[in-house]
Amino acid sequence: MTAALKVQPFRRQTVTDAVGEALRQQILSGEIAEGAQLRQDAIAAAYSVSRIPVREALRQLEAEGLVTFYPHRGAVVSELSLGEIEELFENRALLECDLLERAVSKQTDDDLAAAAEILDTYEAAFDKADVGVWGQLNWKFHAALYAPANRPRSLALVQNLHNNTDRYLRLQLLLTGGIARAEEEHRSLLGLCRRGDSAAARGLLRQHILEAGTDLVAFLREHRAGRKA
Repeated sequence: MTAALKVQPFRRQTVTDAVGEALRQQILSGEIAEGAQLRQDAIAAAYSVSRIPVREALRQLEAEGLVTFYPHRGAVVSELSLGEIEELFENRALLECDLLERAVSKQTDDDLAAAAEILDTYEAAFDKADVGVWGQLNWKFHAALYAPANRPRSLALVQNLHNNTDRYLRLQLLLTGGIARAEEEHRSLLGLCRRGDSAAARGLLRQHILEAGTDLVAFLREHRAGRKA
């Protein structure tokens, strides 16, 4: 299977970064499916660039876990095993709960207002079934709550974990009716932060992440079994 490429205009950035961002967004949105081959010559031709920045962009995506290189096949969009997905959500729970606990006492009214504004936009995207922005808005909401912890390296690790699970989580939300629960839990989490209840916020966040991971693995197990049938 070879990926179909959707060309978008580049922002002001290096060619490598521009190609990487374009491919990253198509992978995260599901436009390029897991297991799809990413042919360097086809990508270079589509974006009118040489193969050198394409190869560098693919190596960046490999470091993020979104692409895997195979002998004789080249770059392929990574397909995570169910065990790897479970591990990613367990790692998310560990890192994000720590970040939130550190952040709650430092969150200002402006921080919480920004998170609430993002959440309003996120819920509007749910209502419009604007699937393409769900992952980005979900990350922005969580990042807004964690940023006051002032742990940039941990936050970068968490963002990478979100990127690796985003395409799967979006599929699960869309097809299993998980939207209402996600909205309720996000609102409750924001409320606990406003009250300064770091222990309760940490407990809810841990439940939110681990149950989402459990539901996602169950969904993917059935989805993949049906695809192979």
